[in-house]
Amino acid sequence: MAKRTFSNLETFLIFLLVMMTAITVALLSLLFITSGTIENHKDSGGLFFSTTPNPPATQRSTATQSSTATQRSTATQSSTATQTSPVTSTPEPPLFQNFSGYHIGVGRADCTGQVADINLMGYSKSGQNAQGILTRLYSRAFIMAEPDGSNRTVFVSIDIGMVSQRLRLEVLNRLQSKYGSLYRRDNVILSGTHTHSGPAGYFQYTVFVIASEGFSNRTFQHMVTGILKSIDIAHTNMKPGKIFINKGSVDGVQINRSPYSYLQNPQSERARYSSNTDKEMVVLKMVDLNGDDLGLISWFAIHPVSMNNSNHLVNSDNVGYASYLLEQEKNKGYLPGQGPFVAAFASSNLGDVSPNILGPRCINTGESCDNANSTCPIGGSNMCIAKGPGQDMFDSTQIIGRTMYQRAKELYASASQEVTGPLASAHQWVDMTNVTIWLNSTHTAKTCKPALGYSFAAGTIDGVGGLNFTQGKTEGDPFWDTIRDQILGKPSEEIKECHKPKPILLHTGELSKPHPWHPDIVDVQIITLGSLAITAIPGEFTTMSGRRLREAVQAEFASHGMQNMTVVISGLCNVYTHYITTYEEYQAQRYEAASTIYGPHTLSAYIQLFRNLAKAIATDTVANLSRGPEPPFFQQLIVPLIPNIVDRAPIGRTFGDVLQPAKPEYRVGEVAEVIFVGANPKNSAQNETHQTFLTVEKYEATSTSWQIVCNDASWETRFYWHKGLLGLSNATVEWHIPDTAQPGIYRIRYFGHNRKQDILKPAVILSFEGTSPAFEVVTT
Repeated sequence: MAKRTFSNLETFLIFLLVMMTAITVALLSLLFITSGTIENHKDSGGLFFSTTPNPPATQRSTATQSSTATQRSTATQSSTATQTSPVTSTPEPPLFQNFSGYHIGVGRADCTGQVADINLMGYSKSGQNAQGILTRLYSRAFIMAEPDGSNRTVFVSIDIGMVSQRLRLEVLNRLQSKYGSLYRRDNVILSGTHTHSGPAGYFQYTVFVIASEGFSNRTFQHMVTGILKSIDIAHTNMKPGKIFINKGSVDGVQINRSPYSYLQNPQSERARYSSNTDKEMVVLKMVDLNGDDLGLISWFAIHPVSMNNSNHLVNSDNVGYASYLLEQEKNKGYLPGQGPFVAAFASSNLGDVSPNILGPRCINTGESCDNANSTCPIGGSNMCIAKGPGQDMFDSTQIIGRTMYQRAKELYASASQEVTGPLASAHQWVDMTNVTIWLNSTHTAKTCKPALGYSFAAGTIDGVGGLNFTQGKTEGDPFWDTIRDQILGKPSEEIKECHKPKPILLHTGELSKPHPWHPDIVDVQIITLGSLAITAIPGEFTTMSGRRLREAVQAEFASHGMQNMTVVISGLCNVYTHYITTYEEYQAQRYEAASTIYGPHTLSAYIQLFRNLAKAIATDTVANLSRGPEPPFFQQLIVPLIPNIVDRAPIGRTFGDVLQPAKPEYRVGEVAEVIFVGANPKNSAQNETHQTFLTVEKYEATSTSWQIVCNDASWETRFYWHKGLLGLSNATVEWHIPDTAQPGIYRIRYFGHNRKQDILKPAVILSFEGTSPAFEVVTT
C-alpha cells in the first residue's frame, strides 16, 4: 500500500481536530469527575443538571429487569426502587357510550424551546446554531378510546428531530403523576417529524449530547411541557366521532439518496415495487358524529431536509409547512398554531428518502455524482450535494410541503373506509445489543454492541460531512484508527467481528464515560385501531427495511386470524437509534448502513420483535409479554458550553427600541424589515411572558384598533437575532408581504426577554416590547 501524504491544509485540519478532540475528552473527564457535586439550576448556570426531583415511574425496579441492565447502574443514574411520583387525581371527561365509533380527542401545543445559542439537531454540523425563528414547533396529540372508555391509545407527532429516550421517560412519568394508569408506556407513542431545523440538547446519551453541544434544560423542559399540554388538550376535548382511512401515491417530492445501496437488495424483491421509494401516503380522517372535522394524521416517507445545513432559523421544514397549510385552511380566522383542527404529517420509513429531487450534482462542475461513493472528480464528497426544486431552500420547502398538503387534502376529502374494531397496544423494552435472531430453522445470528462506521462521518448528499470522508467505506484508515485508539481506546475484536463489513470509526457500545454513548435498551411498540396497526420504530428505516417489516407484521397478524391489516411505519419514535438498513444494504456501507449501530442483523431483530408484539395482540396475550430491561435515566448531564451572560442595550437605548424603521410604503411581494435593540431569545424559553417574538398588525379604522394578521408561526415572517459583543445584540423582523395582504396601515412589534443581574443578586429574566412606526401597504 502506498504511503499516504497530506497537503498543508489537511495537516492543519488534522492537527486542529486532534487538539479539539483532546480538549473535549479532557473537559468530559473533568466534568465526569465533578458530576456528583454540582446542583441543578433552572437557569442552566451549573455544569450539570438533575432535571427531575424524582425519576420516571417507568424506571421502578421489577422482577423482569435483566441483570445486565442493573449492572449498568452507577452513581449518575437515579435510584429507582424507592422514589416514585405522587399521583394526582384528574377528573375524566364524561364519555357518551351508545354510539358506533370512537371517542376522539385532538390537541396541539407549542414545544419550540430555544431559538438561539443552541445547535440545530439533525445535520451534526458544528456551528449550525439557532439564530432566530422561521416557524414555531408544535406537538400534535391524538387520543382514541373505545365507546365505553375501556381501551385508549395516544399518538403524538412532534416537530422535533427525533424523540429521545429521556424525553419519553419524563413524559411518561408526568402522565402517570397526573392520570395514573390511563396513559402508559404501551399505549402512548411519541414520534418526531424529523425536522433538521429544531433545537438539539434534549438527549442523555453521550454521542447525542456531544452532537447537541450539551444538554439544554430550558429546551428539554419546554418540549416536555408542550407534549404534555397537547395531550391534556386532547384529553379534555374528547368527543364521540368516527375515523376513516385512505391511501394514495404522492409523486414528484422524493428521490432515493442511496440508490446504489437499494440495488443490493435481491432483484426479485425489487421487481415487486415500481419505485425505490415508498410513494404511498396513509391518511386518517377524524370527524365528530355530525361529520365536522377534528383532525388528520398522515404518514409519508420523506426527510424534512428541504432546509439545508446552512440554515440557522428554527422551523418545521416541509412536513411542518404541509401541517401549516392544512390547519390554516381548516381553522379560518385563526392565527397559525391556533384553532380546533389539528393536522399532523408524521414520519415513516424515510431513512434513504430525500426531498432534494434535482438529485446530487457536483456543485463546482454541475455533473452528476450519483455514484456508489457520492463523490466528485474535483473536490471529492464535499462537492456532491443534492438540490431541491426551488430557487432557494425556503422555496423548496414550500414546494415540497404544498404538494404533500394538496395530496393529503384530497385523500382526507375522499376518505370513506371507516376504521372500526377494538383498540389494543403492546410494548417491550429490549436489550438490542443481545438479540438472537433465527435466520432459519437451524442457524442463528446476534445483534451487536453499538458502533458507527467510517461512512457515518461522510454525511449524505443532503448534508455532507466536514472531513472529506466518503460513503461506501468498507475498509478503515490507519491514520484515523490510530487517532481513535489513542483517544478512546481500541475497539475489541468481538465488536469488530460482529459489525463486519463495517469498518468501525467509533465503538460507542464500549464507551461509557461520562455516560454510555449509545442506548442499549430500546422500545418496540405497536398500537392497533381495528384493522390499522401503527408500528413505533426507534430510528430511521430505509425504504426496503420498512417494506419488509410491514409485510412481516401483516403476515403475523393474518396467521392469527387478523386478516387485511394495514400496517403503518411510524418513524423516530420513543428512543433514537440512528438507521436500520436491510442486510444487503448493510454490505455497501453507505451512510445509512454505517449508522446502523446494532450490526448487520438489526432489521431481522426488529422484524422478529415486532412479529412477537403482533402475535401477542392477535392472540390476546399481551399481558404475558415481559416488560424487559428498563432503560436508565441519568440525573446529571453536561450543559452547553455557551455561557449565560447579561443582556445589554447600547448607551442611550433600551431593549425594544427601533434602530432601523420600515420604509413608509411597500407593495405586496416586497419585504418589510425593522431592526430593534435585542436581547438573547433563549431567555424567552425560560420566561414565557410572551408567546411570540413578533406580530404584524393592521390598523382597523372602524374599531380604531390594531389587529394581528400574523406572528412568528407564520411562514411569511422571519425573526433573525444578531449576536454582538458583551451582551449587545440586534433583532431583525422581516415580513414577506403576501399577495393576499390587504392594503392599509401596518406596524411590526417585537417581544423579547432580557437577562439582568445586579451585583450579589441572582439573575432575573425581564420582558420587554418594541413597536415600529406605522407603514403603508399598497397594491400594484
